[in-house]
Amino acid sequence: MADSKKVALQRQVAELGPWFHNLDICGVQTAPHHFLGDYPNFKWQGFKHAIPEDLEGRSVLDVGCNAGFYTLEMKRRNAGRVVGIDADGHYLRQARFAADQSGLNVELRQMSVYDVGRLREKFDLVIFMGVFYHLRHPLLALDLLHEHVVGDQLLFQCLQRGDETIPDLQENYDFSEWSVFDRPNYPSLFFIEDRYASDPTNWFIPNKSAMEAMLRSSGFVIDVNPEREVYLCHRGQRHYAVEPPPQVC
Repeated sequence: MADSKKVALQRQVAELGPWFHNLDICGVQTAPHHFLGDYPNFKWQGFKHAIPEDLEGRSVLDVGCNAGFYTLEMKRRNAGRVVGIDADGHYLRQARFAADQSGLNVELRQMSVYDVGRLREKFDLVIFMGVFYHLRHPLLALDLLHEHVVGDQLLFQCLQRGDETIPDLQENYDFSEWSVFDRPNYPSLFFIEDRYASDPTNWFIPNKSAMEAMLRSSGFVIDVNPEREVYLCHRGQRHYAVEPPPQVC
C-alpha cells in the first residue's frame, strides 16, 4: 500500500476509535495497544479448529458483533449469509468500515440480543461471544436465542471467575440441606453491583459449573469446550421447568 493511502487509512481508523477489537485492516491495526493483547485474534487462535474451515451455504448470526471480528472471519470461511448485530451504533460503524475495506459482504443491524425474535429466522450457527456477563437478564437472553434464532449450533463465550472444577451434584436436595452451597464449585453467579475491570456493564460473572449448567438449562447441549470459557453447543431441549420466553409482537 502506498504511504499516502496508508496514512489516510490510519486517519480513518483513528477517527472511528476507540476500538475494542484489534482488526488488521489492509495492514493497519485498529487497537494495537489493547490491554488484552491481540484481542480477539489470540482467543480465536485457541478454538478456531472447532469451526469448519469451509462453511459454504451455512447461515451465521453474530450477536454482539462489536467491530465484526467473528462476523468477518465467518465470511472468510465461505459462510453464505452472515448477519452481525450489536446494540451499539459506534461498533457497527466500525464493523461496516472493516467489512467495506475487506471487500466482504455481510449484513449489519443495530439491535439487542433481547430483540432477536424480530429477525424471524433461524441460523445454522449463532455466535454469542463476550456478551453474557454484560446483561442484566442473562438467562432471558439464552432462552430467546434458543427460541428464535439458533437452528443448529451455538458458539458461546463468557467471562468466568471462581472455582473451575465441576461438582458431582444430586438432582434434588432436602430443604434442610445447607452445606452443599458452601462448596466452592457449586454453580454460582457473582453479581457485580458497581464495576469490575472499570466496566459498569459487567453485571454477572459465573463460575465454570454455573455457566455449563445455565447452557444446559436453556436447552443447549455442550459438544466441546475447546478453550477456557468457550463452548460449541447444539440445540437441544430446554429444562422441563423453563417457561417459554415472551412472544414477539
